[in-house]
Amino acid sequence: MTTATICAIATPPGRGGVGIIRLSGPASFDLAETLTGFRPRPRQPSLRNVKDHDGSVIDSALILGFAGPASFTGEDVVEFQTHGSPVVLEMIMTRLVDAGARRARPGEFSERAFLNDRLDLAQAEAIADLIAAGTEHAARAATRSLEGVFSDRVNDLVEQLIKLRIHVEAALDFPDEDVDFLVDGQVEQRLVELTGQLDHLLEQARAGRLLTDGIRVAIIGKPNAGKSSLLNALTQRDTAIVTDVPGTTRDVLRETVVLAGLPVTLADTAGLRHTDDRIEIEGVRRAEREMQQADLLFWVVEANETESRPPPGMPEGVPMIRINSKIDLFDLPARRDNREVSLSAKTGAGLELLQEAVRECLNLQTDHQGDFSARQRHIDAIDHARQPLQRGLAELRATGSGELLAEELKTAADQLAEITGKISSDELLGRIFSSFCIGK
Repeated sequence: MTTATICAIATPPGRGGVGIIRLSGPASFDLAETLTGFRPRPRQPSLRNVKDHDGSVIDSALILGFAGPASFTGEDVVEFQTHGSPVVLEMIMTRLVDAGARRARPGEFSERAFLNDRLDLAQAEAIADLIAAGTEHAARAATRSLEGVFSDRVNDLVEQLIKLRIHVEAALDFPDEDVDFLVDGQVEQRLVELTGQLDHLLEQARAGRLLTDGIRVAIIGKPNAGKSSLLNALTQRDTAIVTDVPGTTRDVLRETVVLAGLPVTLADTAGLRHTDDRIEIEGVRRAEREMQQADLLFWVVEANETESRPPPGMPEGVPMIRINSKIDLFDLPARRDNREVSLSAKTGAGLELLQEAVRECLNLQTDHQGDFSARQRHIDAIDHARQPLQRGLAELRATGSGELLAEELKTAADQLAEITGKISSDELLGRIFSSFCIGK
């Protein structure tokens, strides 16, 4: 139970038409009365003067109160909506602190909402993701996580794991029953099904992380394949120099765009070829390094190129889209075949097909209804939950025994529960909420 009342400026730094100061804690209504001479009525806004120690007016403000637990934090909450002058806001903050409030730490309002069971941990993180969203797609995904879409999926899997564990422990506790539940195939089938559900959730979480963090795309290929023209077409400006001289691009050129609803950092790289030019050798080395760090590769070849093998040194596990470029020169149509797109950077034909290929390659939903925001810790938790299931399944198949299976199921459930915070450490909470902005 928290006893301190915290305060923070909830609007971004700088001047604006409106500035908001937020209070949360047991003394929120008392502090509002101290500064205005008026005790807020829950959910009834009132325009009042905010006064300094000597009774002089600092500013007029719309005062809005929310009585706990029916508030964002689950505590009494009051907001001062004033004019957006940084000087005025700081004067009111100083007055609140002098009256007994404490300045909030980053993320402390959301942390209190979590501790008071107003949000689970994944939903609290979704608030930060929504604030930081760089695209409409990312904002919609964060909103779905905030609504509990991701948490519901996790909680359902945790419940299934618990039920299966109870089933296994019952079979161990009553070995003399007529039916051996461990060898009749039911438990094995459920383990297979649960592993499949975790695999699907893992794929969606990885896509959700890309929506949150964005992706790095390396544009690779031979000299004069059309890499720089593609970069210019996607950025819609002359970012890279385009000539018919091989080896024009020596260094890595980076630009950030929105592609397939994702914030994407495009890296145009030097043409991959053997050369004796020392500068170009360094450019090729940097291109190869960029390939290793990319989340997705665009392999650009001329549309009449018959080469079917990707360049040497391709990193394992990094998805790739082959782009057949310059179709306007060869009188070819724009088309898409799975992870292969034929397009013209000059005319723009086929660029929309490239976006479709990116969505499919990264497992993004075209209607956004299956998307939710996720973070690397969520991916790690799901992956860590898969491992004990796989061990338990292997043990069951090898020995027909469930002595270790029940413990593996408990471990899997505990790993998943870390996503929503049902099982969490103070260190984890501190790391998560310290990354939030002040006032949230």
